[in-house]
Amino acid sequence: MPQETGPASRRAPGELENEVLSALWAVGAPVTAATVRGSLTGDPALTTVLTILSRLHDKGLVIREPVRRGYLYSPARDEAGHVAAGMRALLEKGTDRAAVLARFVAELPVEDEQLLEQLLHEHLED
Repeated sequence: MPQETGPASRRAPGELENEVLSALWAVGAPVTAATVRGSLTGDPALTTVLTILSRLHDKGLVIREPVRRGYLYSPARDEAGHVAAGMRALLEKGTDRAAVLARFVAELPVEDEQLLEQLLHEHLED
C-alpha cells in the first residue's frame, strides 16, 4: 500500500516528536538520524528528522554525541521517566493538587488503583 503524501497525511502537532522518541526508546542505544528516519512512518525527509532531533535536544529530551561529521542521538530518559515528567508537569498546572490527585485516582481502573497503592506502600517502606 503506498504512503499518502500531501496535506491529508500531515501529522498532528507533536506526533513526529513522539514517534522519534519512541524510535529512540525502541533502539536502546545511540543512533544516527538516518537510523531514526528508517524507523518512522511516512518516509519523512532526513532534514525533517534532523530538525525534530534538534528541537528535542533543545528541550532536554534527547542527548546528542558528536561523531565524525554528525551526531549519535539517544533519549535523555526512558519512556517511563518521560511520561512521569509529563504527568508531574500537568499536576503542577492545577491550582488544587489534592483535587487533581483525588480525581486521577478515582478514575483509575481497579487494577491500576491497586498497583498505585502497592507502589506507595513499597515507597514508604524504603
